[in-house]
Amino acid sequence: MPERRGHAPKNKAEVFEFFRLLAEDNPDPQTELEFGNDYQLVVAVALSAQATDVGVNKATRKLFAEVKTPQQMLDLGEDGLKEHIKTIGLFNSKAKNVIALSQMLVGDFGGTVPGDRDSLVRLPGVGRKTANVVLNCAFGQPTFAVDTHVFRVCNRTGVAKGKTPDKVEAQLEKKVPEPFRMGAHHWLILHGRYLCKARTPECWRCPVVDLCGYRDKVLDKPRGR
Repeated sequence: MPERRGHAPKNKAEVFEFFRLLAEDNPDPQTELEFGNDYQLVVAVALSAQATDVGVNKATRKLFAEVKTPQQMLDLGEDGLKEHIKTIGLFNSKAKNVIALSQMLVGDFGGTVPGDRDSLVRLPGVGRKTANVVLNCAFGQPTFAVDTHVFRVCNRTGVAKGKTPDKVEAQLEKKVPEPFRMGAHHWLILHGRYLCKARTPECWRCPVVDLCGYRDKVLDKPRGR
C-alpha cells in the first residue's frame, strides 16, 4: 500500500473539509466530564487540570450527588471536599480554589455562574481555558478551549499552528468555519485523546490523515493491536 503522507490544510476549503471529516466521524461531540448544572461544570473543569476526565468523574459522582450549588459546597467545607477529591492530582490546591470560587459566586454573583469570560476568569482557579469550556458547554458560545490535546493536534496537523495556547486559540478563532465552531474544540480534544495521541498517533485509522502535515505519521497498525 502506498504511503499517504498528506499535507496540512492550506486554504479555507481544506480547513472546512478537515472539520467536516471530524464531524462525519463523530456527529455529536460532547465533553466527557459529568455534571448536572452550570456550577458543577465549573467545578469539574477546575478539577480536571492535570487530571483525566475519567479520574475527575470518579471523584465527582458522589460529590455532585451531595453538592449542587455553591452554598452547598461552602456547607461541605474544604476538608469535606478534600475527602471527595483526594484521588485527583493537586487536590489540596484545587479544594482551596473550589471553595474560594464558590464564595465568590455566592457573594458576587448571587450563587449563579456568570455567562461572560471576564467574570468567569475572576473566579479562583478558572483560567481562560476553563472559561471557554464553560461558555461553550453551559452557554452555547462558539469558544475554543485549548488544552494539551488541542494544542498538539492543531500544531501536529497544521490546521492551527501556534507556539502558545493563546496563539492556537487565535488561529482557531480565525480559521474554523461557521458550521463547525460550536463543536470544534470537542472534536480536537477527542481526536487527540483517542487517535492523535502524543506518543503513538493512530494514523492508520485517522479520518483526516490526508489533511495532516505531521511528518512522522504512523501509517501501519503495529502488530498486536
